[in-house]
Amino acid sequence: MAISDSVRFDAAGLVPAIAQEVSTQRVLTLAWMNREALERTVATGEAHYWSRSRRKLWRKGEESGHLQRVVEIRLDCDDDAILLLVEQSGGIACHTGRERCFFQKLEQGQWRTVEPVLKDPAAIYGGRGSEVGGPRSETAGAEHRESDTSLATRSEGILDRLAATIESRKGADPKSSYVAALFAKGDDAILKKIGEEATEAVMAAKDGDKLRLRAEVADLWFHCLVALARHGLKPADVLAELERREGVSGHAEKAARRLD
Repeated sequence: MAISDSVRFDAAGLVPAIAQEVSTQRVLTLAWMNREALERTVATGEAHYWSRSRRKLWRKGEESGHLQRVVEIRLDCDDDAILLLVEQSGGIACHTGRERCFFQKLEQGQWRTVEPVLKDPAAIYGGRGSEVGGPRSETAGAEHRESDTSLATRSEGILDRLAATIESRKGADPKSSYVAALFAKGDDAILKKIGEEATEAVMAAKDGDKLRLRAEVADLWFHCLVALARHGLKPADVLAELERREGVSGHAEKAARRLD
């Protein structure tokens, strides 16, 4: 019987794998393994994972050079989670250049970056850069950056799904839904929230707090989607307007609006 036969993989054929530094017991990252990744890890003594974004087997550190030598492998009580005790090459497990992927700490209701960058990601990846758009770990797919087209398609999908959820809250019980409560209160309440979130985004940018800025802009976008839905518009309408302006000088666009 193969080692992997004892593991309970999920419906997608995957099992979560936690990598922990053997010398310090610090949790470095969370990744995913399929049967082949687990068997390759056992056979080579180096951590191998399954990339869900590229649907491809990969060896940890194959681009960054930050390999994980496996000292010990454990299986949890339900047989559905893997723990790897590893020696982390270079002392860096995260694509952001930090020791580990869990470098954000919840403090007073905000996620704060509490661990330093040990090496510039641009230096790690030879100028190719790391995945943008948030602190996704290298093991979640940042070593395998997606194409611009793929990211754009996914982004549009997220906006469309969120807009559909917001639309479904129209007419719902205000006590059961935050969005329904906003709809019930009308434009003034929605526009007030947009103003508040815009101010919060400005303050985060002024403070240079990237994580807070990301969160505040997400809040701002969300409430803008609520306003769009209130007036019968969808994300596609805004994207169409941006596409119309593509390649047009900003000065020319403003001048044209003054003439309308």
